[in-house]
Amino acid sequence: MIQVSNMTKCYAGRTAVDDISFTVAPGEIVGLLGPNGAGKSTTMRVLSGFMPATSGTVRVAGLDVFHDSDAVRRRIGYMPENNPLYPEMRVREYLKYRARLKGLGWTNSRARVTTVMEQCGLTDVGRRVIGQLSKGYKQRVGLADALVHEPELIILDEPTIGLDPHQIRSVRQLIKGLAGRHTVLISTHILPEAEMMCNRMLIMFDGRVLASDTPENLQRRMAGGSQVIAEIAAPENLLRAAWEQWPDVARFDVVPGEGDFFRCALTPSDGRDLRPAIFNLARERGWVLRELTRSRHSLEDIYLQVTKPDQEEAE
Repeated sequence: MIQVSNMTKCYAGRTAVDDISFTVAPGEIVGLLGPNGAGKSTTMRVLSGFMPATSGTVRVAGLDVFHDSDAVRRRIGYMPENNPLYPEMRVREYLKYRARLKGLGWTNSRARVTTVMEQCGLTDVGRRVIGQLSKGYKQRVGLADALVHEPELIILDEPTIGLDPHQIRSVRQLIKGLAGRHTVLISTHILPEAEMMCNRMLIMFDGRVLASDTPENLQRRMAGGSQVIAEIAAPENLLRAAWEQWPDVARFDVVPGEGDFFRCALTPSDGRDLRPAIFNLARERGWVLRELTRSRHSLEDIYLQVTKPDQEEAE
């Protein structure tokens, strides 16, 4: 759906996006992650046809964003960070107006407005003036606007910013429900939100894409530092001997727990998951196993790990 090749965007001598390349497949929900100033919004503005790239090629649905701008825009629903709604208009009135602007006929526009209002939970506020709505409902109106012409690609810039926890959950579920029917590209610097909504991540820093993978594969890349915690009732000397003789264990620590239990923290030598083997060992030796867990890196840990070398280099 999206093909970006060697795209660069410069503003008055400053490079905002530096020679990035990535692809997004149809039906994916992809998170574009990074701090403020990483180049996320600039990338989205180029993709949506709002501004041209300085160099490189950008294609949406096989169409060049620069040379086929009108055709590309018909295939995109875009919700910018600062949602530009008309506060004096009513919700249904505004969405019908936007549908007509996007080329829908009179009958089709009415049907699509009804559909997206139901989809976005706006049916009860259809006659309300937009300026009187809460921030959460305004975000829903912006999302309904982006969906009303049934675009193939939906681009959302910081869709949950400024919302309270209940509103964030509601918008998050709405976005997750778009998977498969639409391709969704979400820009955000709120890492837990991206982890809950997206099935693939593009991590940007200082105008460059540093990593592109699924959350699971990003976790796997850092799995070498993941510990397995096993709480076992067994003699301490036998536990230490078992871990010392086990080639898959790079490091371990054994500390007393409650009663006869010892808490063992095991770091694998090659990133593999030690839990099945630990379970089998405990069963074979008749040890009581009370806890067996694997530490999981957060998306924040992954982001800091990915960007750390560049930050150290800059320092």
